[in-house]
Amino acid sequence: MLVNSFVFLEGVGVARERALWQAGIVTWDRFMEEDRITGMSADKKAKADGILDDARQRLRKGDCQYFSAMIKTKDHWRCFEEFRNRVIYLDIETTGISKSAPITMIGMYDGRRMHTLVRGQNLTNDNLRAILEHAGMIVSFNGASFDLPVIESAFPGAVPPVPHLDLKHLLRRLGRVGGLKAIEREMGVDRDLRIQYLTGQDAAYLWRLWRRRGAWNALETLKEYNSQDCINLETIAEAACMEMKSRVMGPALSDTKLR
Repeated sequence: MLVNSFVFLEGVGVARERALWQAGIVTWDRFMEEDRITGMSADKKAKADGILDDARQRLRKGDCQYFSAMIKTKDHWRCFEEFRNRVIYLDIETTGISKSAPITMIGMYDGRRMHTLVRGQNLTNDNLRAILEHAGMIVSFNGASFDLPVIESAFPGAVPPVPHLDLKHLLRRLGRVGGLKAIEREMGVDRDLRIQYLTGQDAAYLWRLWRRRGAWNALETLKEYNSQDCINLETIAEAACMEMKSRVMGPALSDTKLR
């Protein structure tokens, strides 16, 4: 979807972008091949060509941070297809619902392996950076308001400035509201019965059981709960980005990968 996007060009909004697609200009390469663009002066066309050529080179180099800065946050979902092999699905647990509550666990799923950092064990700045430095994109649920600010407060500079897809906001644009568990059920995403109805409050309680009584089973249940949150984000992100692409581009164009 990223290489089909033009909304970061001067004077191009959603309606103008759709008009370009309908005219057959569906990729950066196709845009640059055109001698002129209807409604765009020669100077603006030349400037746009330069921006798109730079973006093309940056994409080939995997420069995720470039696109994080260039594209509006609400449009970071457009990066998902291109960077999906470098996505980190992230979720944190804390001792409470306040942003000042200490982090107890940070879970990160890279699409192949689950990484779990636990307070008092392996949750350190170095370990967190070692995992996140490989991220080309971060996907969370309500992470813009909670997870990432809390991490940044506890571990300044650990979160790289890469595109961030907060599924809570994207799903809301698609008409899906509520918490992660409710949306999972609505979308038919399975969750192990042992943790199906656990909540954030339950997660805080499990942590207290572990810390105060040394209940290993409580810690293992908390890890499983956190891991499921992270892993399920991948399934939801895939579906949400596909649905958003279809809505923005229209079914005729979005059904195929336009390159």
